[in-house]
Order: sequence, then structure tokens, then C-alpha cells
Amino acid sequence: MPKNYLLEIGLEEMPAHVVTKSVNQFAQRAEKFLKENRISFDSIEKFSTPRRLTILVKGIADKQTDIDVKAKGPSKKIAQDADGNWTKAAQGFARGQKMTPDDIFFEELKGVEYAYIQKHEDGKKVEDILTHMDEVITAITFPTRMRWGSYDFEYIRPIHWLVSLLDNKEVPVQVLDIKSGRMTRGHRFLGEDIEIDDAKNYVEKLKSQFVIADAKERKQIISDQIDKIAKDNDWDIDVDADLLEEVNNLVEYPTTFYGSFDKKYLEIPDEVLITSMKDNQRYFYVRDQEGNLAPYFIGVRNGNSEHIENVVRGNEKVLVARLEDADFFFKEDQKKTIADYVEKLKSVNFHVKIGTMYEKMARVHQIADYLADLFGLSASEKTDLLRASDIYKFDLVTSMVDEFSELQGVMGEKYAEIMGETKGVSQAIREHYMPISSEGDLPETKVGAALAIADKLDSIITFFAVDLIPSGSNDPYALRRQAYGIIRILNQNQWSMNLDDLQDYLKANLTIPAKLDLSKHEKDVNDFMIDRVRQLLKQDKIRVDIIDAVAGGSNIDPIKMIDVAKVLQNHANDDDFKVVMEALGRIVNLSKKAKFDYSDDLTVDDALFENPSEAKLKEQVANVSDDSAEALFKQLAALRPTIDSYFDENMIMAKDEKVKNNRLTQLVIANHLIAKLGDLSKVLTK
Repeated sequence: MPKNYLLEIGLEEMPAHVVTKSVNQFAQRAEKFLKENRISFDSIEKFSTPRRLTILVKGIADKQTDIDVKAKGPSKKIAQDADGNWTKAAQGFARGQKMTPDDIFFEELKGVEYAYIQKHEDGKKVEDILTHMDEVITAITFPTRMRWGSYDFEYIRPIHWLVSLLDNKEVPVQVLDIKSGRMTRGHRFLGEDIEIDDAKNYVEKLKSQFVIADAKERKQIISDQIDKIAKDNDWDIDVDADLLEEVNNLVEYPTTFYGSFDKKYLEIPDEVLITSMKDNQRYFYVRDQEGNLAPYFIGVRNGNSEHIENVVRGNEKVLVARLEDADFFFKEDQKKTIADYVEKLKSVNFHVKIGTMYEKMARVHQIADYLADLFGLSASEKTDLLRASDIYKFDLVTSMVDEFSELQGVMGEKYAEIMGETKGVSQAIREHYMPISSEGDLPETKVGAALAIADKLDSIITFFAVDLIPSGSNDPYALRRQAYGIIRILNQNQWSMNLDDLQDYLKANLTIPAKLDLSKHEKDVNDFMIDRVRQLLKQDKIRVDIIDAVAGGSNIDPIKMIDVAKVLQNHANDDDFKVVMEALGRIVNLSKKAKFDYSDDLTVDDALFENPSEAKLKEQVANVSDDSAEALFKQLAALRPTIDSYFDENMIMAKDEKVKNNRLTQLVIANHLIAKLGDLSKVLTK
């Protein structure tokens, strides 16, 4: 008869951000353990609070599934000697299966007879298997770990108790010196230790001790309480999902409350107030019905509503202290000019091996100057971009950003507006950090987008120049994220940027100290950027073979590579795609026989033509345009009949050296265009 199995790990309070991930991992590892041990079950429910990770396996079987096994052993000639006696190999095989040689039989497999043993294994009782659940507990991984006592064992927090019950029966599980039982702990301040009489009563038993073990139920309670406060006061509250998740994993018995602060603090920028409330104190901020920030906040207490007024006063006092600091910093910062802050950046290191933040801005100015023309920015946009590049890091040395580092860029925009900079300049200062995560929001303005690319390019080329190159999972300066951000911004704006041309410009024009050798890792930088193109194409569900083809081609302009990949994917199901790829592939393969590479001055001599197809191929290739990936593909695809005729009529490796080289020249010129699509040998066709 199916039963329920409860396993609770009791811990000291865990960091909020690990709770949900850890209980999910706990359930996944338990599921794998049970399946590997042939224990069937209906479902696994998860429960979690800051002090516990729990699974409830519902409908778990009484025993392992019985199995019939046919074990394969050595070949017959090894299992028996010439007289038909069992060899040591056969005896060892039988012993390993807990059987005797008399149980061996032979069957033929691919023309060879092998020894086999057929055996039946009765499943063990589920209790015998569950005693090994300590393997699941100790296998859970965490982003940070700690030791306690004299143990070498590491875990997210010290384990204080374990509950292991199969219905109402204790199943012994032990981790270190902690032995499981049926006693769990209630709320740290409101509850007491309590005995779980039956696995199915776990949730209700804990509720009696002020613990809501079901994280979803707890989260809904918080949401409902916030909603009631909002309706009672006619407020608009942005219930941020990430903040709700964090707060939910900080409490076991939630009670929501609201507090207030003096209206005078509303003169501080909203972003500062929100950071103080949301990021620093984990409060939900409040807006009125017009969308304006209101002088109130909502918090969640880990406990009941008794003496809640004291809790409110305490939280108000803590918040006001932070707002007083913010107000002071905001006013003090405005007593200096942007020029004052920029001057201070001369003594702020970007990186000790590279130079100062002031020097970085000087390089970014030069890169931005190049990009403005490359991307076709207007005169006013270029003016804003160059001004922004001269000052965009100034807020790093303001008191506000020193106290609230998460506001870098945000305060730069605010202060720049206050100090008279144009909207384009101030917005670019904030947007240059974007995207702040792999798939985060991108800059909205062209000026911000260009500054973001210039800043990220400078970081990549300078870190590579001093051999600080990401390897494996090691990427301390987030260069992969920055490079991917560049590719996403280029793609969003459809900006073309040839990586070779870019690096040639940087080597020739960038003012850098001798210690920064931009030539040292030029190819590595290109490969690094192309790998980020691969990442974007995978995100867009482009076929892996097409991605490989595009990445292996001659085109190293990210936006053109992306366009080509999409074109190849769109045409991959065309009826003639296979024959087109084969025809173009013949040119690619035979062009490799040439002992010379493509150059712009390669010419084909019409006087050496022996067949009409040679002139026709020359004419059609000369008319191929690469204005767009779609046009390039269609025009190359249209060459197929001519290519077929060309190879039918002409011997490429002709005896006449001049004729041979003339034909190879034709193929090399055609291959130069084909390579812009990529390495087509990597494209799989059906």
C-alpha cells in the first residue's frame, strides 16, 4: 500500500537567495535517488523556510521493484577450457552474480558465444533504502559553504535537526552526529519544538507553532496582506517579484505592516529612495494614484501582529537614518562641478595593470569618435556622445555612489541634468552600463548605445592586452557579459562593425601606454566576439551547423554574420537547398587547389576561355552583390545551373598552366563571395 515519506533538514537561517534553489535541488536529487533505487512514487512536494528544507514523497511504494536480470559474462572459449571445465573467469563471473557456474548458459551474439546468467532480484523494503537518504542531503550543493565544530564537512549552514518519517514510523537517517527523529522546531520566537506524529500532518503541525512551511502559501499571504493595505489606503504598490521572493524566504510566519517617513525626503531622486527602501531595507515602496512616490513603505515581519506598532517605529527609525544620509550626500555632491569630479578620476584606478579611470575615458572618447561616424550618428548625436565620453564616469567619486554603489550611472544622469548637461548626454551616462545582465534591457538612445559599445570595447581590448583573458568559468571582470552586450546592441540597432577594421583603427589611433599591446591578442579578441555571436544565434534557435558555418566564414562583422545565419536558416528547407550547397561546395573545394589567395587585383583573362560557361560564370559572379545577406544568398544560389555547366564543360586542372590558373582564379574569386556566407562544408543537408 502506498505511503508518504517526509524528510526535513533543519538548519540555522539560510540566506534568502539560496532557499528556493536549494529545496528545488533537494527534490531533484531525491527523485533521482528513488528512481535509481527502483522506488516508485506519485509525486514530491517541497516545503521551505529560512530554517528548513523539506520534501514529502507522496504515494511511495512499500518496496523496490523486483527485477529479472540477464547478466553477460566472458565468451565461451574463455569461460571453459578445452575439456569443458569452468575456468577461473567463469567462476568469478558466477560469484560476482551471487550464483554458481551451474547457472551459466550460453547464447550467441554477433557470431560469438557468451556466458550468461539469468537471475531474479527481490526488491528491498523501502525503509532499507530510505536509510541512505543522507546521500541526498550531503550531495546538495550551494554557492557558499561553511564548516562548524571540528568537522571537515561543509554546508550552507549548520544542520541542527532531521526529521525522517515513513507515515508514522521513524526511518533512521544520520548526517554527522545528527540523528533523525520526529521532533521539529517551531518559530524561533513564537513556537516550540513539536513532534510530527505522521508525515501527512507535517504542514498543520508546524502551523500550530507559527511556521508556514509551504512557500507558495506564505507568498500568497504576503501578497494578500499587501493588497489589503493598498486598497485600504488607496495606494499603488509595485509588488516586485524578486523582492517578494526574497522577503518570503526571510520569514516563517509573515505579518505585513506599513510605515511612513517625512515628505521632505521626497525631494531626493526617486531612485535613491527606492534603493534605500527596496535594496537596502527590503521594503516595498508606495506610489499614489498619480504615480508619484508617496512617503510610505511596506515591510514584512517574521512573526505575528502583537506589538506591531513597535516594529513599525523601529523600521521607520532605521529608514529615516538612511534617508538622512542620502539627503546629506545629495546636497553635498551638488556643491562640486562635474569638472571637479572628472579631475578626481585621475587618481582612481580602472585596473592597476591598465591605468586610471580618467585614462579609460580618454580612450573611450577616441573609440566613440570612430563609432559615431561608423554608425552614422547625426552631428548633434555625435556632439552628445563625445561630451558624454569625457565625463561619463564622474559619479563614481560622488558621496552618493560611494554609499549606494548600485546607483552608479543613475546618479550620473541625475547630477548631469542638474548641472546643465543635455538630455542626450545625461541619459547616455546611465545607459552606458546597459545591459547589466546577460539578457537585460538595452540602451534606448543611439548615443547611449554607442557609448555602451565604446566603454565595453575598451574594457575588452585592454584586459586582453595585459593577458587578463577569461578562461573556463573564470571571468572576474565580466568580459563575456560585456561582449555579449555589444553584440546585442549592434543587433538591436542593425549597426555594422567589421572587427578587423575596428582593431586596425584602434592600433593606429588609440592613445595608450606602451604596456598595452593591442596587437598581442588581436585574433583572440575577434574569436571572443565571434563566440558571443554564436551565443546570440543559439538564443535565437539557429541550427548549430549553420552557426558553425557562419562562424567559420570570412565575414567578421557581427551583424552580417547574424543576418547570414538567419538567411541560411530560412532557406534550409527550400527544395533546391541541397543542390545549391553542393554546387557552391564544389567551387569551395576546388578553389583550395589554387596556390594563391584572393586579392582585389586578381583578374580573369577572357582570351583563355575555351567554353561559353567560363564567360557566363565570370559575368554572373561579377554581378553578385553583397548589399544584404538575402541578396547574396539568392544570387549565389542562382549560379547553380552555370556552375553545373562550368564543371561539365571544363577540366579545372588543365594541362595548359595558363588555362588552369585562369580557371582557378575564377573559382577563387567566386569562393571569396561564397565565404561571406560562411564555411558551407559545415552545413548539413538532407
